[in-house]
Amino acid sequence: MSQKPATIKEIARQLNVSVSTVSRALHDHPSIGLRTKMQVKKLAEELNYEPNQAAISFKLGKTHTLGVILPSLYEDFFVTAISAIEEIAIKNGYTVFIGQSHDDVEREKQIADTMRRHRVDGIIVSLAKTTKSYEHFEQLGKFKIPVVFFDRIPNGENFNTVSCDLEKSSEELVDWLVGQGRKRIAFIKGPDAIIHSNQRLEGYLEGLKKHKIKVDNVLIVSTDLTSEKTKEAIQKLIALKNLPDAIISFNDYVALDAIKFAREEEVKINKDIFFVSYANLPITTYMQNPPVASVEQFPTQQAEEAVNLLLGIINQEDSEQSPKKIVLESRVIVNT
Repeated sequence: MSQKPATIKEIARQLNVSVSTVSRALHDHPSIGLRTKMQVKKLAEELNYEPNQAAISFKLGKTHTLGVILPSLYEDFFVTAISAIEEIAIKNGYTVFIGQSHDDVEREKQIADTMRRHRVDGIIVSLAKTTKSYEHFEQLGKFKIPVVFFDRIPNGENFNTVSCDLEKSSEELVDWLVGQGRKRIAFIKGPDAIIHSNQRLEGYLEGLKKHKIKVDNVLIVSTDLTSEKTKEAIQKLIALKNLPDAIISFNDYVALDAIKFAREEEVKINKDIFFVSYANLPITTYMQNPPVASVEQFPTQQAEEAVNLLLGIINQEDSEQSPKKIVLESRVIVNT
């Protein structure tokens, strides 16, 4: 049977000294003689002594743990992001706890509360698609737990956020499509609770305006990001007497569903209708008919900015500053 790690009390008992003497000896306090230090450290090694991290954390007021709440690790974007977060966290001596909301706001609340009770030093969040109120994150301020949001961020000025400029990139998608001779451009919008849904839409409308293309509301449809709702959206567009010649989808997953359903209706993909989207997932490069263009949202860079911002707040480097809004430039990637 393996021997359990000893406590400071056990070391003190065997050497017939006080607990405070053992503690000081282990920390090389100048008030403790060299002989006593050597005796204490030798016995500590023999007894497999390990510092009580819980006690140390309580004393320092830090647990050196970070919480990360994501919609789902099913998506490549978030897998890439969590890898970047862990890399920086570990280099800075932090352990990462991960929770998946699965796009359920009640589950998101539960995870946030669990992380609070485990006294994480800070939390990085990408919001669930159903999150409309941010009170469960605002409450964390009472416990001095800072929060940084990335990608799917809240609406408001009182939050630390990292995101991409998707309004501008949406406009650039329209520019590119028009340059390809596509002018009847449809748009599959995401859930209203995700503020980037409206930013994407605003960029789309601005792009149409720039090219003097009249807005046709029947070309704007919505999905809740499920396959079922995306199928309904694409069916509405394909049922139109005057078909769109291009479709901008909320993200690559929506685009892939839309392409699948369009193919079932015998639409010639990226010939009859060009499909473009957001996220630029690596997996699409292995497909026969991927979106012809996609907006790169740089998950690694977003994650790195988020964790560095959070660590700065935890270490009080930014304690006196207002909430930060970091916006990265996204880029339209054409699949040639």
